[in-house]
Amino acid sequence: SAATMNMCSKCHKDMVLKEEQAKLAASSIGSIVNGSSSSNANESVAATVNVQVNTVEPKTISVPPLSFGSSLGENGEVKPKEGPKRCNSCNKRVGLTGFNCRCGNLFCAVHRYSDKH
Repeated sequence: SAATMNMCSKCHKDMVLKEEQAKLAASSIGSIVNGSSSSNANESVAATVNVQVNTVEPKTISVPPLSFGSSLGENGEVKPKEGPKRCNSCNKRVGLTGFNCRCGNLFCAVHRYSDKH
């Protein structure tokens, strides 16, 4: 509406607050410039700061080299590339859906039960 200058209530309220703060800041700056502030303008403030500068010695850390291109084992041996996981009975590719049996073999959904293998 025209009363809120075509803004929503939140935006209008924020704008009014910013205008009031700007007016207060301008009036306080004017009073400081004119010398009508309550503090005594003839007093000077002096401060000394003693800063100690300490030197920092760099610390070196040794890191073992990493190899990204090859697949090495713990002892530096090259691991053979594993093929796709397959059922031990029918040799069907099972991937993530394979079942590990108590006997230590991998089986598909059909051969996963002990009576099937």
